[in-house]
Amino acid sequence: MERILVIGGARALGAAVARRAAKDGYEVVVGARDVAAAGVVADEIGGTAVRIDLQDEASIAAAADRLADGVDHIVTTGSAPHDVRAAELDHAKLVEAVTAKVIGPMLVAKHFAPVLRPAGSIVLFSGVVAWRPGPGSLVKGVTNGAVEYLARHLAADLAPVRVNAISPGVIDSGAWDRLADAKAGLLGKSAAGTLVGRHGEIDDVVDAVMWLLRAGFVSGETIHLEGGARHKSA
Repeated sequence: MERILVIGGARALGAAVARRAAKDGYEVVVGARDVAAAGVVADEIGGTAVRIDLQDEASIAAAADRLADGVDHIVTTGSAPHDVRAAELDHAKLVEAVTAKVIGPMLVAKHFAPVLRPAGSIVLFSGVVAWRPGPGSLVKGVTNGAVEYLARHLAADLAPVRVNAISPGVIDSGAWDRLADAKAGLLGKSAAGTLVGRHGEIDDVVDAVMWLLRAGFVSGETIHLEGGARHKSA
């Protein structure tokens, strides 16, 4: 049985990936900063939980030691949004955002390189905002854009382990529930901005993750999962 570590697997998209992977027959390790929350998901799917905080290298190293008998796949969904304009940037929050998307996954690669099996893979997460800049999206755009290059360079560095990224558009993953009544308007605007005429659903992303786990001839690529939004004329 192949083993998959889902970092950020305690909630939203990460939890959906963990549930699907368990359903598809993988041994699932749910990694999260809140190990109690990770344990809830792990208990639900018959997996195990491990503490991993992308802001804390020691926690990454400890998780790699715990899983030293081997990991086939790693999916990392971590993020730390800092959605402000340049004049409002906060240094500490900027560092957190860059660490969650770029530095943390690099440190995951560092500590898990000896643990990853040769036919395995890493799946990173970028986002459409990297290709569609706008006011207030500076940090998210730059960090997500960097993920594309991270996937390319890690793929070369860790070969034959495959490394790829997924770049979603607006996905109804639960992340927008905080907007309450405004959520419907956001999703409607997103749908109008795609070529396929709808917003993304969480299963769209999970399907792409599961495909990449099995796509043994794909490495160093970024899969754009946004209904053609990058190609829609204004």
